[in-house]
Amino acid sequence: MARKTKGRNGGDRATPKTSDTCNPTPPASRVKVAKQTFYGASTLKRRTRRTDAQVEQLDAQIIEVLKHDHPQSVRHIFYCMTDPRLPEPVEKSDRGYRHVQARCVALRRSGAIPYGYFADLSRRGYFVNTFRDASDFVTRMSGLYRADLWRDADVRCEVWAESRSIASVILSDCEEVAVDLYPCGGFSSLSFVHEAAESLNDSGDDRPLQVFYIGDYDAAGVLIDVSLQRELREHLRADIELRFERIGINADQIEAFDLPMKPRKESDRRSQHIDCSVEAESMPAKILRGILRDKVEALLPVNALAVAKVAEDSERGHLTRMAAILGAKR
Repeated sequence: MARKTKGRNGGDRATPKTSDTCNPTPPASRVKVAKQTFYGASTLKRRTRRTDAQVEQLDAQIIEVLKHDHPQSVRHIFYCMTDPRLPEPVEKSDRGYRHVQARCVALRRSGAIPYGYFADLSRRGYFVNTFRDASDFVTRMSGLYRADLWRDADVRCEVWAESRSIASVILSDCEEVAVDLYPCGGFSSLSFVHEAAESLNDSGDDRPLQVFYIGDYDAAGVLIDVSLQRELREHLRADIELRFERIGINADQIEAFDLPMKPRKESDRRSQHIDCSVEAESMPAKILRGILRDKVEALLPVNALAVAKVAEDSERGHLTRMAAILGAKR
């Protein structure tokens, strides 16, 4: 069962164990233990094709996971499907990932799962917004109006993610709590970090900057946030204090949530103290979002979200009336 905690800005928040998140309807053979039972990812090497019944069971598992928690990336779903307690687990391999990926495509095309249940920032279009008239402009812009949640906070906040896959899963939460999200795509380009820093330098806001980072735990991954922190510090104004925290994936989380590990690449000579490889997508999406929300909301004034919602509704009402006046003048 999920454990509910009270969020800082109101409302109950579920903080499920990994097993409850990835396996909401486990088989009857599951053994209950007093505190917590850890399960490794399935290492089964399937050499034969799945029967129709097995494919149907795998589809049912994917649908169940997404019904309880969405949006998720295909990689998040894949890691859930490697749970050996499932009636039809997949092997933790590229072959297993491709099978889950193919079933996710089939389920979307058949209408069994809404397209919106899947998170994907890897491909984005670029658009030019045009408007019929001033009234149309004000009407459409009123829906974009956001009150400044951070106006009375002691710090500013940003979230950086190693990959677009992770960014796509936490995007809606970042939007709700009004923090900028930067997917750096591995070791971030110098220009990308410089532009992010310059936007802060030019803002006229000298409050400390809190950065939360999410990335893989492996020989390269533990160096990416170190490099990012160094480059941000290099390009930020000297009078802006930088506070940087890696909130996932950390060594203690690997044990706490029994995240699936792979051996490190023997050919990689970096970070010799890291003896395994754990992808950020192996953390169940719901837990990852909960960790992020707890960290960000702890920086906001109490009830900031509720206060901002009232202000937004009022201001949007003004904008709607303004649009009506402009439309009447046509």
